[in-house]
Amino acid sequence: MAGKPPQSDPVQDAPQVAGPKHAAAGLPAVGHSLRMAQQQMGVKRTALTLLRVNQKDGFDCPGCAWPEPEHRHTAEFCENGAKAVAEEATLRRVTPDFFAAHTVADLATRSGYWLGQQGRLTQPMYLAEGAERYEAVPWERAFDIIAEELTGLASPDEALFYTSGRTSNEAAFLYQLFAREFGTNNLPDCSNMCHESSGSALNETIGIGKGSVLLEDLYKADLIIVAGQNPGTNHPRMLSALEKAKTGGAKIITVNPLPEAGMERFKNPQTPQGMFKGAALTDLFLQIRIGGDQALFRLLNKLILDTEGAVDESFVGEHTHGYEEFAETARAADWDETLTATGLTRAEIDEALRMVLASERTIVCWAMGLTQHKHSVPTIREVVNFLLLRGNIGRPGAGVCPVRGHSNVQGDRTMGIFERPAPAFLDALEKEFGFAPPRGHGYDVVRAIRAMRDDKAKVFFAMGGNFVSASPDTEVTEAAMRRARLTVHVSTKLNRSHAVTGARALILPTLGRTERDLQVGPNGKGTEQFVTVEDSMGMVHASRGRLEPASEHLLSEPAIVARLARRVLGDESRTPWEEFEKDYATVRDRIARVIPGFEDFNARVADPNGFALPHAPRDERRFPTATGKANFTAAPVEFPKLPEGRLLLQTLRSHDQYNTTIYGLDDRYRGIKNGRRVVLVNPEDARELGLADGSYTDLVGEWKDGVERRAPGFRVVHYPTARGCAAAYYPETNVLVPLDATADTSNTPASKSVVVRLEQSAAN
Repeated sequence: MAGKPPQSDPVQDAPQVAGPKHAAAGLPAVGHSLRMAQQQMGVKRTALTLLRVNQKDGFDCPGCAWPEPEHRHTAEFCENGAKAVAEEATLRRVTPDFFAAHTVADLATRSGYWLGQQGRLTQPMYLAEGAERYEAVPWERAFDIIAEELTGLASPDEALFYTSGRTSNEAAFLYQLFAREFGTNNLPDCSNMCHESSGSALNETIGIGKGSVLLEDLYKADLIIVAGQNPGTNHPRMLSALEKAKTGGAKIITVNPLPEAGMERFKNPQTPQGMFKGAALTDLFLQIRIGGDQALFRLLNKLILDTEGAVDESFVGEHTHGYEEFAETARAADWDETLTATGLTRAEIDEALRMVLASERTIVCWAMGLTQHKHSVPTIREVVNFLLLRGNIGRPGAGVCPVRGHSNVQGDRTMGIFERPAPAFLDALEKEFGFAPPRGHGYDVVRAIRAMRDDKAKVFFAMGGNFVSASPDTEVTEAAMRRARLTVHVSTKLNRSHAVTGARALILPTLGRTERDLQVGPNGKGTEQFVTVEDSMGMVHASRGRLEPASEHLLSEPAIVARLARRVLGDESRTPWEEFEKDYATVRDRIARVIPGFEDFNARVADPNGFALPHAPRDERRFPTATGKANFTAAPVEFPKLPEGRLLLQTLRSHDQYNTTIYGLDDRYRGIKNGRRVVLVNPEDARELGLADGSYTDLVGEWKDGVERRAPGFRVVHYPTARGCAAAYYPETNVLVPLDATADTSNTPASKSVVVRLEQSAAN
């Protein structure tokens, strides 16, 4: 039988601490996966559900967006995938009785872990203005409430339509269609908080804001550089691909302030040898200081330019623009400045250069360690410069590989979830649906929070996610949310955003990826539907849930959008919303006519392996930029400067969480057990600051606005991170990230480079 949810909220600031591990996965990962799954689902449901994850006739894992190989294992999931599935397919239920027993004020005192452990939401819940508790309401009443607020706005731009990365292609397309037919481009999404810097840099330099490699390219590479990313915790199935690449002869350079167990050794649970012995992955570990990546790649570029015959002159001459200006800037790179910025030695950089020059096919992978700094966009542009110099884009086994986090976060953007849509996309919408979409830019996440704070936005509607916990500057974000007239969250489970509400609030429960989606057609018979997703490498495939829904009152995300649109837009809308709700194939037909690359969508997605979206730089070495070529760029080298006695903090995930969803209170690979309020500090830095291992400190953020942002009561853990750097888990430390501390160009919160001082805590 599945276990019951915890009745009390466990203490999270008194963990047991051991040394970090030096290998990931293996038998402990298998045991942990099965134990957590059985606690949530029971033995039989665990077996039936996990064996369908990422299978060709199954459902897409609701966790990360790592692609599936063509030939799949029986158990094609990782430990974190098993946790994500278990949380969604849990037998635990949150009924109206739960809300009767808990006021919103009570829920606001609970941790994200406790809220998530309560189980699946079962009915629409409404918090009336001035009420203390949510109460169950029928769906029609919920839609009436939303329509009342939306139609009462002075302008459509007073509404915000947020999207999480788990939304399917079909739901995302309908969602943006509704928002634009309503009259706004206010479509902030989770990309604004993670990979927006990647999209900004790649659109400018290669003409498309996505990675240029497929999974097979990793197996053909000579060199893979993994920078600012921890696959062992965030994308564990990537470790299998890296292992296969190593078997094929690839070398791997890991660039990270923290040593990560998965990049040291991977114990593949799919093979007996892998389970117990494992494979060493990293050939060279560059333990870089936080924010020093641009300086590193700039110096490598200088050294490539200075090496006779190292530049692919034929590629540069035929396919690139801006080389001379870039080369002049790169040749001025300074060794001393680079060593200061990176904390690396000259010998380490020389060894990296040797490996780079020995490689004919190089891939650079990165994640939020590169994207969440003030200078993230110039950093990623410098990575592109690095690859262009040796012709490593548009060649098998080479290219840019931004590794997206949430499943279908890339697909959402492809479907039009973007506050700054391209004119060509809006033209296609207008032609297909016969209305004039708004042309002005909308709000991204940071601007949406400011708009609510400043009373410029009054209705907040979230399609999935946990906006309050995911966003920066927690106190500012929560105060802004509470100024709204109405907050609405389409969710499968409880989270903190349900306890931080506008004057009125709704929780709309939806089907999960694991569940059967049966829509009643015009003939009165139920027709089983499927949805599609796009992975991190631009592959589109179907996802079919098989479990019975957690409640008879759940609606699918496409159905929620379609019914809301009919209620808000009324008979004036010529869009066939009812048809879309009953048959998702009709949605895919419209996607095929609006979005390039989806031609003949329904027929192509019938292929069990899915299909690859076109990518001009990868497929044709054609670069759809303003210049018609791949653009070299030149920018000053930037890196964070630390005042004396301060540390540079990066926010990160534990191994028992995915984004803001907390599955447990352990971080097994980093040696943390039964607690989350810890700060990892280099032992030498800790001694200089007088911070004993096991002592307690308050983290105090320092920024130019002079506002004190404090996260109290963190246990100090002496940890082998880079000098001058510290690390702690989010969302607990999002309070330290200023709303206005964002990346240039992309406006992504700079969550990986927060200047903090550590003050003795009252807990000592």
